[in-house]
Amino acid sequence: MNDSQQLTHFDANGASRMVDVTAKPHSDRLAVAMGRVRMRKNTLGLILDRKMAKGDVLEVARLAGIMAAKRVDDLIPLCHSLNLSSVELSFEPEVEAGTIKIIARVRCHGPTGVEMEALTAVSVAGLTIYDMCKAVDREMSLEGICLLEKSGGRSGHFTRS
Repeated sequence: MNDSQQLTHFDANGASRMVDVTAKPHSDRLAVAMGRVRMRKNTLGLILDRKMAKGDVLEVARLAGIMAAKRVDDLIPLCHSLNLSSVELSFEPEVEAGTIKIIARVRCHGPTGVEMEALTAVSVAGLTIYDMCKAVDREMSLEGICLLEKSGGRSGHFTRS
């Protein structure tokens, strides 16, 4: 196993540890994540027509995703606190499939990447959509949450194939 394949969140004795990033150079970091919320087509229609009783589902989900990205270090035990410079969420309705694609783009200038922030933003935005629509569609599901791209840092640029 080479250095890039070692589990960095454990010390030599197997104890959990937060990775020390003190000496790592700061660089511009970007992560893009994606996921989908699958639902009945009539539920998607209610969202797009802004007729859900709880309000504008996608704008509430956007705010929830932004807030979640800013709080990742409170949610995932070994994540670092990062000074995020940008969190953007977009929603792409896929009417024929009965899905909404969620894409999060997160940026910072720092010593470690923002993949967890982007993935969390997508996850919480999707959960917010579920929460706001569950009264009309309990069969919704979150699917395919994944990292699409990351850049910055020692490991270089990654793009999902």
